[in-house]
Amino acid sequence: MAEDILIEPLREHDIAALVALARDTWMHHYPSIIGMAQIEYMLAQRYQPEAIRAQLAQPDLWWDVLRLNGQLAAFAAYETGPAATDMKIDKLYARHDLRGRGMGSALLRHVAARARARGCTRLWLQVNRHNASAIAMYLSNGLRIEREAVADIGGGFVMDDYIMGMSLAGPRAGAA
Repeated sequence: MAEDILIEPLREHDIAALVALARDTWMHHYPSIIGMAQIEYMLAQRYQPEAIRAQLAQPDLWWDVLRLNGQLAAFAAYETGPAATDMKIDKLYARHDLRGRGMGSALLRHVAARARARGCTRLWLQVNRHNASAIAMYLSNGLRIEREAVADIGGGFVMDDYIMGMSLAGPRAGAA
């Protein structure tokens, strides 16, 4: 049976399901990478329904969901900036039990296409330096590690990341 994949903008009625998906994904993936205290801190910062609603109202920030056979399975949030020619992927997560089935790659291609349509020439993101599976997926989709970045995010926590990026110039950039 072929799987039906649909990528569409996040709608108000999907916010609660997205928040639950984010929590479930983080709880299954990040404990060995950043620990439970930082997970709770970051979920509280980034996945409050009111904060997501406020972001949906911003003109240069988008949330899209990927549905697999009609069910919410993955999501991405992305924005232009700081240079108008750059598109930053801020969040890209797939349901933990569906990882490895190409949904992250599909969302990445989708965001790259949206970036190109807006005239962006570069796609970039930050990823935890110890998140080997995500780094491997990004590398397989054409992103490259550009530099390391450590940022204090408050609460006694830091983000220890790689900045990864890719050029969107040319017809094949972002193809997987």
